[in-house]
Amino acid sequence: MNDFAIVTTGGKQYRVQTGDTIRVESLAGDVGDTVDLTDVHLVSLDGEVSIGAPTVPGAKVVTEIAGSGKGKKIIIFKYKHKTRYRRKNGHRQLYTDLMVNDISLG
Repeated sequence: MNDFAIVTTGGKQYRVQTGDTIRVESLAGDVGDTVDLTDVHLVSLDGEVSIGAPTVPGAKVVTEIAGSGKGKKIIIFKYKHKTRYRRKNGHRQLYTDLMVNDISLG
């Protein structure tokens, strides 16, 4: 059984294992910098599961910034018929790719 953890970053939860690369909301830092994710909700190491209420005390996931960029463009189009109302807008979300190096209970 593989070791894994469930972490929260950017308002979203991710299930991570050592060696995984995850795409999260934009984080400050350069490529190669380490980021410690301490908002860990569940850790499974060597078949033993630790569940937090709401987080596991002392647990952390050590990650490294592998890259960053912008996601695909999303088009927002508002339209009301018979009133000549049209609004077109676009958005590209910034992201950061994190490579998981280690999962520990502290």
